[in-house]
Amino acid sequence: MPQPCPPELDRDTPALVLKLDANVFHHGGLGVIRSLGRLGVPVYAVQEERFTPAGASRYLRGGWVWRPGTEDADRVRLGLLRLADRIGRRSVLLPTDDAGALFVAEHEAGLREAFLFPKPDPGLPRQVADKYALYELCRRFGVPCAATTRASSLGEAAEFLDTAGFPVIVKLVRPWHERGRRQRSTTLVRTREELSALFDRARGTSLMLQEYLPGGADADWFFHGYCDARSICRPAFTGRKRRSYPAHAGLTAFGRAEQNAELAAGARDLLARLGYRGIMDLDLRRDPRDGQYKLLDFNPRLGAQFRLFTDDTGVDVAVAAHLDLTGREIPQGRPVDRGFLVENYDPIAAAGYWRRGELDLRTWLRSLREVDELAWFARDDLRPFGLMCARLGWRVLRRPFPPRNRSHTPAPPRFRPGRATSHSERGSR
Repeated sequence: MPQPCPPELDRDTPALVLKLDANVFHHGGLGVIRSLGRLGVPVYAVQEERFTPAGASRYLRGGWVWRPGTEDADRVRLGLLRLADRIGRRSVLLPTDDAGALFVAEHEAGLREAFLFPKPDPGLPRQVADKYALYELCRRFGVPCAATTRASSLGEAAEFLDTAGFPVIVKLVRPWHERGRRQRSTTLVRTREELSALFDRARGTSLMLQEYLPGGADADWFFHGYCDARSICRPAFTGRKRRSYPAHAGLTAFGRAEQNAELAAGARDLLARLGYRGIMDLDLRRDPRDGQYKLLDFNPRLGAQFRLFTDDTGVDVAVAAHLDLTGREIPQGRPVDRGFLVENYDPIAAAGYWRRGELDLRTWLRSLREVDELAWFARDDLRPFGLMCARLGWRVLRRPFPPRNRSHTPAPPRFRPGRATSHSERGSR
């Protein structure tokens, strides 16, 4: 069922979903398309390929097949301005990945006339997105966080490991590729041998080692919100990460929205002290040793699971951003407790918890009854789910075969009309 319509929503101002990293299984963009599209906002999107699941949504007015990369900033800026010309109206710009969020923040002067987006301190999004810089920021502000270091070899990490011990969380400072396949950005490492193998594959690239905080299924939390021009966070949502992939160290596979006043107050205080503006997604863990919620990640953009959170007026963080950036009031609502599951990740996440002895089949099946919204499946928008399943099946079938090495020269953005509206219809509205 469609959400209740927030008052005075501006349906004449479109939204553009921006994603610069190539990941056809990123469900955050689909969440924006459905959330705003169901409320009558024309939504457009940048897509890395033609047949992306999100691009099949009935609520997408139109999309551009474009993989610009981020090496040539002028080229990306000019490409975005070209998209703005095609849309024909100043639109709300909503990045769904770090690369897009950092680019918009650091090149806002060249985009401001064509798009609506918050105006943060240009250097702040990169600082909070950088895992080690975030650790240093937390230490400066006295914000509880996990002990962290950077190292490019096992020898450099030795002193930290003597104190932190195993297991340890390892995160890429910069993603690297091996045999044409992207490596996982976060890994739970249990032995020196596993860590040594990661350093070997990194080939001199620095890794960030983070203290593993003990805890169980109820320890992992997140905070989603939107800060206006005065850095006042409204709405503010808290929830519990029930399953992640990899277990206890990765993206949300199943989560529940649950109110946590203590966590929300601490997050709001940090955002105000930073002078943060815009959407954010924070990951925290409650450390049972001292009872503190410790900040693990700060994503200066929409979180992929943001549709977990909505209030009783129908406002989520994407709707809040659109309301605020178009000069509308964000209504005061009460957060709704509900569950959110990612269909292509939760089964393998559950298997990981089962191998650790933390989940059995009956408990997993019982948890499915708590789900109120799915990342891909929606009765009023079936095509994205079908295409996701088809692409996932094809990926599984191709996995035994090594990918071909092909040089890729980025092409300029190419418009593809949305499913629900033809190209000629788009131009007439």
